[in-house]
Amino acid sequence: MNILEVKNLNIAVSDGRKVVDDVSFELKKGEILGIVGESGSGKSLTSLSVLGLFPHLDGASIKISDKEMAHNSEEDWRAVRGNKIGFIFQEPMSSLNPLHTIGKQITETIILHQNISLQEAKTKALELLKLVGVENRLNAYPFELSGGQRQRVMIAMAVANNPEILIADEPTTALDVTVQEQIIALLLDLRKKLDMSVIFISHDLSVIRKIADRVLVMKDGKIIERGITEKIFNHPENDYTKTLINSVNILKNINKTSDENILDVKNIKVSFPIKKNFFGKVTEMLNAVNDVSFSLNKGQTLGIVGESGSGKSTLGLSLVGLNKYSGDFIYCNKTITSYKSRELCKEIQIVFQDPYNSLNPRMNVEDIISEGLMVNYPDMRKEERKNKVLSVLREVGLSSKDMQKYPHQFSGGQRQRIAIARALILEPKLLILDEPTSALDVTIQAQVLKLLQDIQNKRNISYIFISHDMKAVRAMSDKVIVMKNGQIVEQGTTEDIFNNPQQNYTKQLISAAL
Repeated sequence: MNILEVKNLNIAVSDGRKVVDDVSFELKKGEILGIVGESGSGKSLTSLSVLGLFPHLDGASIKISDKEMAHNSEEDWRAVRGNKIGFIFQEPMSSLNPLHTIGKQITETIILHQNISLQEAKTKALELLKLVGVENRLNAYPFELSGGQRQRVMIAMAVANNPEILIADEPTTALDVTVQEQIIALLLDLRKKLDMSVIFISHDLSVIRKIADRVLVMKDGKIIERGITEKIFNHPENDYTKTLINSVNILKNINKTSDENILDVKNIKVSFPIKKNFFGKVTEMLNAVNDVSFSLNKGQTLGIVGESGSGKSTLGLSLVGLNKYSGDFIYCNKTITSYKSRELCKEIQIVFQDPYNSLNPRMNVEDIISEGLMVNYPDMRKEERKNKVLSVLREVGLSSKDMQKYPHQFSGGQRQRIAIARALILEPKLLILDEPTSALDVTIQAQVLKLLQDIQNKRNISYIFISHDMKAVRAMSDKVIVMKNGQIVEQGTTEDIFNNPQQNYTKQLISAAL
């Protein structure tokens, strides 16, 4: 029995271009339907139209429990939203009101749709939080919760009124692999307990494979392939589907490593104050990185993995002087006590996690990339500087046409290439990559990782690759450090860590990802 039927759905933008093109599909009672595709494929717009939140062209049909909704009034749609259909938005921190407690927001959702008292609504909110595994946080604010906890709260709000259909739009994007596993297990459990049908939208194919019964593959606003999940993954017919699936399996390049040491880190500690008394004296410290030691050779890649809060990014920022630390940092057999050395700044560069926020929106690409040259080589002629910028742009797969553009004119993958070019312009010997492929589409992830592999082979550069994406770490790294609560719980060669992990925590990370 179909609980939802969508036929001939078309959505066009102001210039007449179709962003959703003749989409038709059905959702069965109790089924989980996965919709996959890259950014801009139309998958989120399709789901918003199912809720009447996006205008569509005439001729479409949207039937919910055999009732035609395509051309109903806003009042009719309000009766459906939250009651028959629940929606989990992509970014919980943006979707939750930062000024209201979790309890108040869930209670409001219940009272809007159910004729019950405030006290009854609070009792139900408490039950919902218990159902999703976030007990005793009724009076907490969104910023006091982790990413996984916030996503659980969003799920609680979405199922508060016992909907028949739950639409989950990228609910696991940028979450740690173990938290992803928890969210998937929770949704599967809720589907069973509440007898719901689920539309699960994602660009993460490994997540879709774990949760979906059937899959729709979208590209350029069209459904290009559909079928049972195992058939789609084991016997894809469309070339684009094959590309998506193959992008997940990135192979490790054999890079030219050396026995010559470039970096020794000994007993590094990083602490942050978290409590002060009335007089401003620090009374409690958080040990974000606690007694970490490792070494790195020239041309080698060291992967650092762990969940959010494990200290991996804090460690990476400390290595470029952006966090105060104690311990010894030895670079090319010299103990570093200060990062004010211009020579050191040139030789150790960093690529940040979010290129959109790390690139100056008021500067064009030429100015962004050449800034390092202007600071370190103030006497360099303008023409020479421009040639260097053009050369490094071509190296990362961009062209001279991109030099005068601004960051907002590029896709996420292109912005990450610009960030890499900015770091490479000073010809560093060590590059720290902090989550460089986080939240990118799988095909774009594969392109960026392949680019980094090619650059490493060409320049014989050393990488510290920080990520919670175990597949990316496996594809890039020669050695791996596993971090938890600011400490190294396991380290070794990539082959040893992935094929023969010793610690239960490492085993958990690997099994959740692979």
